[in-house]
Amino acid sequence: MNMFNTKETHLTYYKSPIGLIEITASEEGITSLRFTKSKKRIQRQSKHLDDCVKQLDEYFNCKRKTFSLKLNLDGTEFQKKVWNELLKIPFGKTVSYKDIAIGIRNRKAVRAVGNANNKNNISIIIPCHRVIGSNGKLVGYGGGLWRKKWFIDFEKECK
Repeated sequence: MNMFNTKETHLTYYKSPIGLIEITASEEGITSLRFTKSKKRIQRQSKHLDDCVKQLDEYFNCKRKTFSLKLNLDGTEFQKKVWNELLKIPFGKTVSYKDIAIGIRNRKAVRAVGNANNKNNISIIIPCHRVIGSNGKLVGYGGGLWRKKWFIDFEKECK
């Protein structure tokens, strides 16, 4: 740990219909959004977090279909390319890992796309839950496949 790191992390928690979400942000934007079992750290508010909580409320109340938040992505160039492609998936729709690979113009990178999807730290906002297997089956979701199914069903109902 660098004791001289001047970058502060801001943190809040959001109680969603399917579990507690821990949200972190830097001065540059949202850095993570993931499910957690309990509040582990002291909260430190910021405008980015306030905006995120407001937009999550709208999303879970079927009033928001796209997010307009400042994101601070931490990953390789390939991962960022995949995450930006995920942002293009329309609300209530699903695509396959192969579709994402084609979208980033790297048709043979299906496994690498899956790995990048797995490294997405900003779930829901970067909608990795909308990516399914080529056979239509639900595969791979860090929050659990039951949550992935919940999101897919929820978004179809909100349309």
